[in-house]
Amino acid sequence: MAIIFITGSTDGLGRAAAQSLLDQGHQVVLHARSADRAAALGELASRSEGVVVGDLQSGAETKGIADQVNAIGRMDAVIHNAGVYTQRSRGSTPEGHAVTLAINTIAPYMLTALIERPARLVYLSSGLHRGGDGSLDDLDWAKRSWDSAKAYAESKLHVVALASALARRWPRVLSNAVDPGWARTKMGGAGAPVDIETGQKTQTWLAVSDDPAALVSGRYWHHLRQQEPANEATDPSFQDALIDKLAKLTGVKLPA
Repeated sequence: MAIIFITGSTDGLGRAAAQSLLDQGHQVVLHARSADRAAALGELASRSEGVVVGDLQSGAETKGIADQVNAIGRMDAVIHNAGVYTQRSRGSTPEGHAVTLAINTIAPYMLTALIERPARLVYLSSGLHRGGDGSLDDLDWAKRSWDSAKAYAESKLHVVALASALARRWPRVLSNAVDPGWARTKMGGAGAPVDIETGQKTQTWLAVSDDPAALVSGRYWHHLRQQEPANEATDPSFQDALIDKLAKLTGVKLPA
C-alpha cells in the first residue's frame, strides 16, 4: 500500500480522492488551508496519516507545508490538486504575486522542489489550458490588464508543462497531468456534467495503480485516457523558460 499526499483535500476532488484511496487501503496525508478547515475534516482526519496546514497563497506557508510533509516521511505519490478558478482581481499574495499564479502554478512548483522526491507526481490541470498560450514575459500579471479566464488557462498550461518537464528531468519519477473535467464540486457548481467520482478517478489511479497503462510518464490524461495537450506544454524550451522564471520568482531552485 502507498502513502499519498494530496493538496487541497478538505473538499471537492481532493477530498474525494482521499476518501477513494483510504477505502482502497492506502495511507493518505491531507492538506488544509487553515486550522479551521482542518477541523472540518472530521472522521477523514482520523483515518489519515496526518493533516498538514498552510495557505498556498503564501510562499512561507507553502515552504511550511513541505516541511510538514517531509517530517511525516517520504511520500510514494503527491497529487497536486489544490487550485482556484476565476478570481475577480489579480489580488496580491504576501510576496506580491497574483493569487491565481501563486496557488495554481507557484505552489505546485515549490512543493515539487521542496518535498522529498516521490515515485509519482500527479498535477491537476484543465482542458482550458489550451487557451493559455502566449508569452511568459508577464507571468505574474504585473503589466497586463487582469483577465481571470486567461490567468486560469495560463496557470493550467503551466502545470502541464511542469509535469512534462519533470518526466524529462527526473526519469525515475512518473509525472503526469490530468484534466478531471468540469466536475460537480463547490468550484465547478451543481450544474457541472461530471460527477465527483469520475472526476477523481484518473488522478488516484495514476498515483497508485500497478496497471501497466498507468506506469507511464509525461502524459496528459482525461478520464483514464491519454490526450494531446497544447503544443507549448510539451516544448522543452517553454518548460525550461517557465521553470527558470519560477525559480527566480520564488528563490527556490528545482533540484536536478
